[in-house]
Amino acid sequence: MSARVDLVEGGRIALFSLRANRLRTVLTTVGIGIGVATLLAIVGIIQGLNTSFDAQLANIGANNLFVSKWPWVIKGDWWEFRNRKDFTLEDVELVRAQSTYATAVAPMSGRSSDVAHGPEQVSNVRINGTTREYLTIGGLDVVQGRFLTDADNETIAAVAVLGADVAGSLFPGIDPLGRSVRIDGRPFRVVGVLGREGKLLDNNLDLQVLVPFKTFRALFGKGRSLTIAVSITRLEDLALAEDQLVGILRRARGTPPDAPEDFSINKPDQLASTYEQLTGALYGVATGIGLITLLVGGIGIMNIMLVSVRERTREIGVRRALGARKRTIVLQFLMEASAVSAFGGALGTAVGLAGAKIVSEISPLAAAVQPLTVAGGVGFAGMVGLLFGIWPAARAANLDPVEALRYE
Repeated sequence: MSARVDLVEGGRIALFSLRANRLRTVLTTVGIGIGVATLLAIVGIIQGLNTSFDAQLANIGANNLFVSKWPWVIKGDWWEFRNRKDFTLEDVELVRAQSTYATAVAPMSGRSSDVAHGPEQVSNVRINGTTREYLTIGGLDVVQGRFLTDADNETIAAVAVLGADVAGSLFPGIDPLGRSVRIDGRPFRVVGVLGREGKLLDNNLDLQVLVPFKTFRALFGKGRSLTIAVSITRLEDLALAEDQLVGILRRARGTPPDAPEDFSINKPDQLASTYEQLTGALYGVATGIGLITLLVGGIGIMNIMLVSVRERTREIGVRRALGARKRTIVLQFLMEASAVSAFGGALGTAVGLAGAKIVSEISPLAAAVQPLTVAGGVGFAGMVGLLFGIWPAARAANLDPVEALRYE
């Protein structure tokens, strides 16, 4: 019962003190608010980037493997990978025939080029040559027309499926189906348009054009590197499928038993690991800056509370002389410090979320803050107030009542 009375009375006195010193309260609140806003904005951008990256990886497909002479992340001698033997269509057919885990196998080869229709032109478009099975492997959504067919590939047809950004730029408000686009000056008939896929790291997946694989090789050269895209039915079979692919390709390429593989099997989790390595240190530094800013705000609270103790020394002496216990004095000052800090945390959370949202709107950086993070921002700010209010509260409670009454 007495503890509840102390809590209620301490809270009432703390609020009265805060109202009596409005300017000091506002300045202290702004100090802690800046710290929380900085931290929340950084955390919001980090969470947004992580969410965006996870969504981008989903576009690749967790149960897909991409076999190439080039690894996605090059570590070591570039010339070692450059001098590897290229894959052939015979390798693609061998994987299709011998892999018991693969549900779809498609060759892929690409280059960058300009794509035009009339006076409109889109630069630096990724032109990918592939087959109908890539529709399954890539998880693509054809929103208009159709995808590439086996007949398109076998007849070396000059047809194209446009990415969403290419179609939107070349045919604004116009149905592109059946119309012609020029790729390196060569005409292609549009047979389909893909739905939006977004970005993968710095690669815009909507800025692409898909053409039949044999058409690509006939028009743009057979000497380009070939990638074998393989889709696995069950994610839990991915490791077994990878081991099987290694055996199939080592035999096909005549790799000696004691020699390492002269090819790379690329998986989405490799990109995730690289992403964590690249961003881990950066995120640590950014979060550290936010915490330092919050620490400065906490020191400001401690300083203001020490000033408050000195100004209210006589008041504390009177209360102690009238029977107030040390616990009551400690509660009063701790509640005062935590109230200021929590209010500043709420204000800083709102500003931080708004800042993160503005950054996401005016820049490529994404921002997404979880509800738990918002609650954590306010709660953490309150904890900072409690932590930095301990010393001033203890100092107030330990004042000698007689000396405090004499204080002027």
